[in-house]
Amino acid sequence: MKNDTIAAIATAPGRGGVGVIRVSGSNLLPFAFALTGKTPQPRYATLADFRAADGSTVDTGLLLFFPGPNSFTGEDVLELQGHGGPVVMQLLLARCLDLGARLAEPGEFSRRAFLNGKMDLAQAEAVADLIDAATASAARSAVRSLQGEFSRAIGELNEELINLRMLVEATLDFPEEDIDFLKAADAFGRLDRLQKKLAEIFDRAGQGKLQQSGLHVVLAGQPNVGKSSLLNRLAGDELAIVTPIAGTTRDALRSTIQIEGIPLHIIDTAGLRDTDDEVEKIGIARSWQEIEKADVVLLLVDANQGISTVDRKILEKMPARLQRITVYNKIDLAGREPERHDETGGVAISLSAKANRGVDLLRSELLRVAGWHQAEDVFIARERHLRALASARDHVDSARAVVSGALPALELFAEELRLAQQALGEITGEFTADDLLGVIFSRFCIGK
Repeated sequence: MKNDTIAAIATAPGRGGVGVIRVSGSNLLPFAFALTGKTPQPRYATLADFRAADGSTVDTGLLLFFPGPNSFTGEDVLELQGHGGPVVMQLLLARCLDLGARLAEPGEFSRRAFLNGKMDLAQAEAVADLIDAATASAARSAVRSLQGEFSRAIGELNEELINLRMLVEATLDFPEEDIDFLKAADAFGRLDRLQKKLAEIFDRAGQGKLQQSGLHVVLAGQPNVGKSSLLNRLAGDELAIVTPIAGTTRDALRSTIQIEGIPLHIIDTAGLRDTDDEVEKIGIARSWQEIEKADVVLLLVDANQGISTVDRKILEKMPARLQRITVYNKIDLAGREPERHDETGGVAISLSAKANRGVDLLRSELLRVAGWHQAEDVFIARERHLRALASARDHVDSARAVVSGALPALELFAEELRLAQQALGEITGEFTADDLLGVIFSRFCIGK
């Protein structure tokens, strides 16, 4: 690990009342004295002039010193709190670089905290997730992960795996012992508890992943079926132009809404049809690109006409993996009531975007498709966490399979338990490749 001195602006770019520059390294008291002419007392705010090389004052503010290892990074840390103008911050940062610091890489402060044992990898990722939280519920879940709830749950699973592995390894080391290991060690009971806890944590992490990334929903269909009206209704604002003229929407329009704390990224697309208009052709091509990337597609059709031949051709072109909800719009003109019903290939919602009838049915259906349900103590999670948990679950299932037969294979049983523990270790960073760490921390803010 690099242990040179790093510095970065820790506050958001732009104009503000206060700006913060963070410095981390070893033996930073001489650095602080060269910058301010003062030796700060640990964990006390010291009023100081931040001086340029010629002794002139760059800014006046507060100097805080956190000696390692009792700091965020585990090293000596200085925080320079000055006035939040971008020019002042850049001048102060340049002075820190003149004194021997280098500009921090994205996420380098958090990476040093992880490498110095101040937090595990799941907690470090929660720092970025808290900053990026799009909803209040996502922020609360990120705080739980930052405080170590996710890591503690993984740690408890690890402890159970270690205890079971210890018994298996002891049995393999002393094969002459005439002991019915599986019965004496309550192996199946232990596996039942492991599988139950894994399922519970996977559910809580899955809900946290949903809070973090949300669901990408694309509105698709022929021109003039009410896609833009539905976008405006869901967003609660007149985002899209609505006219009776087919082909009004030429490009994708995006809006993010919240339903019970879950961010839904709604994308309105150009109407899908054959056309000679070159601009409209580009919009239709982009519509198909959005459909390819979607989690859910809302196929809007006119409730007066139902599914047409053109709609069936659209359905045939859609990726098979996509979840689809057919939305029969304009029921106010068809004299129908709002309803939800099952149909071939998915479910259907009958509504009127213009009259705001049945839209709540669609909101509920979107939550159901997303897999959302009220869960206690959700913690924020990422796709890699879910994959690691799924891998651990598969190895525990395999461990059970190899000891459930007529001839239990304890060697294979032990190996599957080891692989399950290794998968869990990837979550907290106990077993993590350096290239993965580079990818994770490169997505952080520069000053974090």
